[in-house]
Amino acid sequence: LQWLRNPGPQHEKRTLFGDMVCFLFITPLATISGWLCLRGALDHLHFSSRLEAVGLIALTVALFTIYLFWTLVSFRYHCRLYNEWRRTNQRVILLIPKSENVPSNQQSLLGLPSVKRNSKETVV
Repeated sequence: LQWLRNPGPQHEKRTLFGDMVCFLFITPLATISGWLCLRGALDHLHFSSRLEAVGLIALTVALFTIYLFWTLVSFRYHCRLYNEWRRTNQRVILLIPKSENVPSNQQSLLGLPSVKRNSKETVV
């Protein structure tokens, strides 16, 4: 969610949104089309030409191959973008604990324990 809130490149966010919409739209269509092709292939095997059945099976295999290829390439692309963003947009906060008897500028030299920190933050 931090990546979506980041005011960085809008192109990457539009691409992610577009791919999500396409995935949600294409997945049911590919499933229904594949099922219809296989049903047609079964009907052609039982009642008519085997050549048409083989053609429908080949069409089904091609359809799912293209769908899986697009899904894997899209997923890999977005994972790569996210990993690059995570590598280049690290959030680092310098925490200096306050103590009553030691001045704050000397605490880091003494190696006093740090205060509670968020797991997403790196303390330096």
